[in-house]
Amino acid sequence: MRDEVRTFVIEQLADMNYDVEEIDDATTLGPSGVDLESLALADLAVRVEDRYGLKFADDESEKLALMTVGEFTTMVADRAAANSDHS
Repeated sequence: MRDEVRTFVIEQLADMNYDVEEIDDATTLGPSGVDLESLALADLAVRVEDRYGLKFADDESEKLALMTVGEFTTMVADRAAANSDHS
């Protein structure tokens, strides 16, 4: 599941015109990494929510900017797995 989520996240970043060639699991989503602005983070969050049936809390967006790609994909995969357990 995690690999699928990671692939999806990278595809979405590429679709949003970010350079994904140098991205690895240690790359942060915010400054000094992918450098997503708050609107781009929100866009990515909405795409992930739509794809995996998740909901991020409004106060999570600041945390997302500090997360690495690896942390983000693990969190999404864990939540998606938890959601599928309940459905």
